[in-house]
Amino acid sequence: MKQRLALIGLAFLWLLPGGHPQQTAEDACSLHILVPGLKGDAGEKGDKGAPGRPGRVGPTGEKGAVGDKGQKGGVGRHGKVGPIGSKGIPCECSQLRKAIGEMDNQVTQLTTELKFIKNALPSPAAVAGVRETDSKIYLLVKEEKRYVDAQLSCQGRGGTLGMPKDEAANSLMAAYIAQAGLARVFIGINDLEREGTFVYADRSPMQTFSKWRSGEPNNAYDEEDCVEMVASGGWNDVACHVTMHFLCEFDKEHV
Repeated sequence: MKQRLALIGLAFLWLLPGGHPQQTAEDACSLHILVPGLKGDAGEKGDKGAPGRPGRVGPTGEKGAVGDKGQKGGVGRHGKVGPIGSKGIPCECSQLRKAIGEMDNQVTQLTTELKFIKNALPSPAAVAGVRETDSKIYLLVKEEKRYVDAQLSCQGRGGTLGMPKDEAANSLMAAYIAQAGLARVFIGINDLEREGTFVYADRSPMQTFSKWRSGEPNNAYDEEDCVEMVASGGWNDVACHVTMHFLCEFDKEHV
């Protein structure tokens, strides 16, 4: 190290004015050469300084490139089963109109029957239901009355004793009697005004249709002026003063 310092000193003297390393005694006395001292020992570690101010916010970085599309994931679990939806109605307007028309007819018919039941029927226990056709309603009354009283009872309800004027009406009335468990009932036929000339209860004449049983009418004991129908559908002339159940008939137009 000392040798290195000596060389530095000689070089410095060499660079003095004149380019020669000549010195006077005075110069030697006045010349001071500052030479760095030896490196000192490392000092102790100082205390930790206070945090510096936050630096400026850096510029926004560039948007990264879109990564490659990942592989398709596996099938997830099935969700819960939803509620059952309402059943749709196919738009078949013609069928709907037809159904509505039929319902309207049924409502009209039921309204008519309810009115009839309210105004015409006796007590429920005395009735064996009703039967009907397109134009008639038939009511079988389980109350024993004489012919004239039975006719008055039907008229008081807006009808008349049943008048079988064709095979269809006769068959319906006969089935009605049989289903009710009865053997015979009064119907609206008599020859009260003229012996042997039978007419219906509405005074209309009997024409081509009749259902007399074999050997009838026979006017037994010269007093059989009224008519009964048996469960098989046949007719007999009987005395008007006997009592039995009876069958009433009503026009739907007048109910």
